[in-house]
Amino acid sequence: MLKQTPRPELSVWYNTRCPVCDAGITRQKRRLIEAVRAGRIEFRDINLEPAALAGHGASLEDIRRRLHATDADGRLLVGADVAIAVWAATPGEGWLAKLFGNRLALPLTRFGYDRFADLLYAWNRRKGRW
Repeated sequence: MLKQTPRPELSVWYNTRCPVCDAGITRQKRRLIEAVRAGRIEFRDINLEPAALAGHGASLEDIRRRLHATDADGRLLVGADVAIAVWAATPGEGWLAKLFGNRLALPLTRFGYDRFADLLYAWNRRKGRW
């Protein structure tokens, strides 16, 4: 009988070819080391799995542009919603999730994240990182 391993609470796909993205995720991995070791959270390089989220309608370019994640139920999270989920899981950063993820702030958080992500994506394209 094969034993199934449970899905992680959060699987985050990110772009290691973006130095800003890679540095941010490296920092979060260090803060979440226990959750990563226990398999509750995983961080995956989309460049190694370019079609990983095709079933959700997310292309490689979509994931290079914005963080994407799936939760334990297989639901897709995108952009600021991923950042909020990661903050909520990170010791000492739950306050960030509450501040930027509350119902009043969330539309502004998403707007700000998307504008920053657009600029970062354009910068990386100009630098020829992909």
